[in-house]
Amino acid sequence: MKPNSSKRKVLEAASRLFYQKGFTGTSVRDIAEQADVNVSLISYYFKNKQGLLEYAVTHYYEAYLETIKHTLENMKEQSPVVKLNEIINVIIHYKQTHHQLSCLIHRELSLDSVFVREVSVTYLAKENYYIRNAFYDILPDHLRNKYEREFLYLQLKGMIAAPFVLQNERRDKALDQYSNELFANQYSRTIHRWITHLAAETKKK
Repeated sequence: MKPNSSKRKVLEAASRLFYQKGFTGTSVRDIAEQADVNVSLISYYFKNKQGLLEYAVTHYYEAYLETIKHTLENMKEQSPVVKLNEIINVIIHYKQTHHQLSCLIHRELSLDSVFVREVSVTYLAKENYYIRNAFYDILPDHLRNKYEREFLYLQLKGMIAAPFVLQNERRDKALDQYSNELFANQYSRTIHRWITHLAAETKKK
């Protein structure tokens, strides 16, 4: 169910401020002023700033994982490379569409906290399950029991995360719908080329 308009305004304002000022540097009053709502409304919906963050991250990951799952179901008959490329495409587009929240989440995941550990167990484990299985399917059998496959998988995960971990590299770029779509398309194609090259090279070994 989509949040109502006031709730959506609060979530959008919080994502923007958390991205710009960091979680600890943003107050509930800052969010209320940005969203043009009363502080009491934020308390009513989310209890506090931590509750707001947890709500935003939970809904982000639930929609994100559902998108990946739906893509896998629709791509069952496709080749492993085509399937993986499409998964990468939807992941990059989702993350870029929610750019500020994606950057915030990657920033928070670099910290050690109870909340981060809960996110890791609940959501990141499932994300890894989907992506890892699709990635290993493109590798030939002789690589499947070697450390090399883990190193290659780390490279893939690094490429997926890079635009949202290194957000300062793109801070001066426009983030309207058109530029988001353009970046997501171009960046996805870059990873697609790496996947296609990797699949071809590893078969030769």
